[in-house]
Amino acid sequence: MAALAATSKAAAAAAHAEPFYLGAEFWLAIAFMLFVAAVAKPVARMVGGALDARSAKIQGELDEAEHLREEAQTLLATYERKQRDAVKEAENILAHAEAEAKRLAETAGQNLTEALKRREQLALDKIAQAEAQAIDEVRDAAIDLALKTTRELIARNLDDKSAEALIEGAIKELPQKLQ
Repeated sequence: MAALAATSKAAAAAAHAEPFYLGAEFWLAIAFMLFVAAVAKPVARMVGGALDARSAKIQGELDEAEHLREEAQTLLATYERKQRDAVKEAENILAHAEAEAKRLAETAGQNLTEALKRREQLALDKIAQAEAQAIDEVRDAAIDLALKTTRELIARNLDDKSAEALIEGAIKELPQKLQ
């Protein structure tokens, strides 16, 4: 019976129960929904703005990175071209230096040959001059010896009368020899 009495009390209480919209929980739920609805729009705008700003910042960084990459590629291509040009120029300089060295070696060889020929000719000229000088000295010595020998012979074999005859004959021939 007690159970019956409890059920009857519950039924009586349910008959006198208030409608749901009059309860505090209902209004609290409504207020919470209105609060969430009121706060959600500005929060969504703030979050969306922050996300848009972050997205714009990331996009700017990506654009800057792309620009830097393109600039780096341009610089790389420029330096590679400069390196190729420098290598070509170095090869040209080396080839020119080798050609110049070859030309200088040939010129030096020719100059050496010419200098040797000139020195040989100078030596031959000096030898010829020394021969001529030696011949002149030998001739002069022979003449001196012949004169000395002749004087001695004339002095030994010539008497006064023959000497006067020779002197007079030389005097007579002198005008013919001076012409």
